[in-house]
Amino acid sequence: MKSIVLIPFTLIIFSIGCTSKPKVETKANKNIATLEIKDSTKWDTATFGAGCFWCVEAIFQEVRGVQSVKSGYAGGTKINPTYKEITSGTTGHVEVTQLIYDPSVTTFKELLEVFWEIHDPTSRDQQGNDKGTQYRSAVFYHNQTQKEVAEFYKNKLNEEKAFSKLVVTEIAPMTKFYRAEDYLQDYYKNNSDQTYCVYIIRPKLDKFRKAFKSKLK
Repeated sequence: MKSIVLIPFTLIIFSIGCTSKPKVETKANKNIATLEIKDSTKWDTATFGAGCFWCVEAIFQEVRGVQSVKSGYAGGTKINPTYKEITSGTTGHVEVTQLIYDPSVTTFKELLEVFWEIHDPTSRDQQGNDKGTQYRSAVFYHNQTQKEVAEFYKNKLNEEKAFSKLVVTEIAPMTKFYRAEDYLQDYYKNNSDQTYCVYIIRPKLDKFRKAFKSKLK
């Protein structure tokens, strides 16, 4: 069985975080032995929590086969939470990125490969300077196949000691996705000269492009 090839990302540490004020605010059967995933539908959905959704959104927007990327909140208890409530860390939600993708072009397994690489899955509630349960590593699965594949690779990464510490990514069912406020969507595209974008997102995006040339649009 082919293992995931891991290319370590070195995070740049700055005294800024995802909660920095924005520049502008406006109102199937699967063979687990080979992991060949077949999906007869045109589009599928995947939802990932990997730290600040501004970074995750910018990266997945460049992945071949991904039709749309939305930032939002999942995994909490409060109905219709706001960004301000989420950043307090009291609602139980995770900042997530939800993808609509073509499984005939990019499989869920390939999306997971990107997911594992663009954040530290061994850190439970912190990514860089972004601290809190809202930044926890998480895969919210939409069906049984996604659940099994995510668990398979999480276990495989730990068995092969791909990281110096155990992968602690939460794997949980997708229940309710709340789309984040409009000014938080397409954040990097709309605020590329904002401090967080320049010093955190851009270097991470550049490293992703070099590591995953074959997966770019």
